[in-house]
Amino acid sequence: MAMEPIAPIFIISGGAGALGKHIARVVLAQFPGKFPEVIIIPQVSNTEQLTEAVEQAAARRGIVIHTMVEPRLRALLIEKAREHQLVALDTIGDPLAQVAAVFGQAPLGQPGLYQGQENVYLERIKAIEYTVDHDDGRNPHELDQADVVLTGVSRVGKTPLSIYLSVLGWKVANVPLVQAVAPPPELFEIDRHRVVGLTIDVDMLMQHRRWRQQNMAGMGGRAYSDPEALYDEVEYARRIFRRGGFTSINVTNKPIEESADQVIALISRWFEHRLAVPALITRP
Repeated sequence: MAMEPIAPIFIISGGAGALGKHIARVVLAQFPGKFPEVIIIPQVSNTEQLTEAVEQAAARRGIVIHTMVEPRLRALLIEKAREHQLVALDTIGDPLAQVAAVFGQAPLGQPGLYQGQENVYLERIKAIEYTVDHDDGRNPHELDQADVVLTGVSRVGKTPLSIYLSVLGWKVANVPLVQAVAPPPELFEIDRHRVVGLTIDVDMLMQHRRWRQQNMAGMGGRAYSDPEALYDEVEYARRIFRRGGFTSINVTNKPIEESADQVIALISRWFEHRLAVPALITRP
């Protein structure tokens, strides 16, 4: 006995169709053993495309899931589906109408807005991944991919500031400055305006280093927190900043938010095109 074919599912969308695909997966998970073909028809933006999409579904007696936010096209799709006697699931119309009634405001009716927000989120994740991969001087050959490069002596606060900025969407690398080790040549090859030197008062740096030693079984030896050695380190860092022409900020007793705002202001001053993505550079 031949099995009756399963009706395919057509997802008709003004955007990429991601929402419709997700809904189809959620629904189908409740019907084990049913594996219909799922066909996505994205970027439907005019009546001709919509009519063709509905006719394609009608030719195979498919089920339609549509996520059309443009009111005129959504109404036309519902009409066409009714003409062809197709099962059509309107995933946007009813929720929009109900939320609009609560807000007392008409929806924009513009496709792709959610996708834009999702892209911002993905870019933020990429920024965090880059920052983690380029912490503490790692992968210096990729410094040219950073939005910001922080540099300074150990325990000046490069890593926490880098992570904070990355959560705001900035790709940050940080490069430690150690007197016995030459900085990577790439630090002086990238645009100097992307490099920000971090300075700190010696007394505060000494507190940070001694706390670190207490919690790390005396790491670094006596010179790690010796005041005279710290003065030499801080002056060495200043020489590197002058050599590279890097702008520097003093982070002594500053909350991380204030230091981040300073870095953002410095970078934005030179690279104003970053302002085209305000969600990534504005602190909550």
